[in-house]
Amino acid sequence: MQLFTVGVNHTTAPLSIREHVAFQHEHLGPALRALTAPGAGFGVSEAAILSTCNRTELYCNTDDPQRALAWLAQYHQLNPQNIQPYTYTLPQQDAVKHAFRVAAGLDSMVLGEPQILGQMKQAVRIAEDAGTLGTLLHKLFQRTFAVAKEVRTTTEIGANSVSMAAAAVKLAQKIFGNLAGRKVVFVGAGEMIALCADHFAAQKPAAMVVANRTLERGQALAEKIGGAAMLLMDLPDRLAEFDIVVTCTASQLPIIGLGMVERAIKARKHKPMFIVDLAVPRDVEAEAAALDDVFLYTVDDLAQVVQQGLGSRQEAAAEAETIIAARVDHFMHWLKNREAVPTIRALRDQAERMRQNELEKAQRMLARGEDPAAVLDALSNALTNKLLHGPSHALNQQHGHDHAQLDTLLRQLYQLDN
Repeated sequence: MQLFTVGVNHTTAPLSIREHVAFQHEHLGPALRALTAPGAGFGVSEAAILSTCNRTELYCNTDDPQRALAWLAQYHQLNPQNIQPYTYTLPQQDAVKHAFRVAAGLDSMVLGEPQILGQMKQAVRIAEDAGTLGTLLHKLFQRTFAVAKEVRTTTEIGANSVSMAAAAVKLAQKIFGNLAGRKVVFVGAGEMIALCADHFAAQKPAAMVVANRTLERGQALAEKIGGAAMLLMDLPDRLAEFDIVVTCTASQLPIIGLGMVERAIKARKHKPMFIVDLAVPRDVEAEAAALDDVFLYTVDDLAQVVQQGLGSRQEAAAEAETIIAARVDHFMHWLKNREAVPTIRALRDQAERMRQNELEKAQRMLARGEDPAAVLDALSNALTNKLLHGPSHALNQQHGHDHAQLDTLLRQLYQLDN
């Protein structure tokens, strides 16, 4: 078994592909158990899944990562050939480096953004609860979070970072100018919507409404930002009221269709409507972008806006890469030591058997009344001969270059040159 990371992200796959392999958080636990079940036939002994708007990644302990990718396609009822061109498979050291870079914000669409670390921690908690983390992945993520903390506390990687939420506000200001007279509806009540709500609230819009499937959760967020709440089912009738729509739900299908937007624009007498769809899969039908007076942006469309302040963060990123390279070496050293454990245990077991056998012989000799000094001498000689027999015999059997190599190795092992 080896460590592998397999998946897709914003650099390898467009949104149209990423949305088809995304996971709802409530489905991650059962999915992980199905992937790692002994009788499932996927050959994965440990697994964690990181699923965000920008990536879906499987961190797993397996001998065959292609079977993990096959499971990913099967789970989402996709043809493996349709996603194969967009996937990556990272073995061992590359997988470790990738995990460290992701947690530190170096692999994000927004360089240095901090949200990914919390998302990764949540993914690990879900895997722990599902019982699919073993020694290898537990150690990997433990080190990953430590490295991310070190990077963020010793570099300026997070300085001048423009978040998706801030980028949404900037785009809205480009269209409407001052947002003080605008009405905003937030669709959903999750973490991303909460971040966006905070940023928009700072602009003092005329009204803010949270539309959510459950009124209680929507009201909790609305109270924090000084807004109101409504049920998601009422959105079709009220969409025309709002100048700005920010949506990010966990729905597997669009909840704002083309027809709904067309009716809203008509009711607004074609006043502009700004829509930011941060969901993966998308909440808004892509065809709505073609409508006059509709400005629809997805997570991928925000990429240019979030590049602001990139220069200073790129310098910090170079420092971060140096830190990560050193920490990857440390982890690989631990991994190699871990791989040597079975051999070390076997050596100790063999030595213990030899010790027990010679000790029993010595005890029988003492019971017969033999001289204790002679017994101790025989015991020490017998142990020495047995422990050295294997290396001595192996050295005598080798010739030429193999003999020289083994001779050098034995001198190192037994520190003979010291």
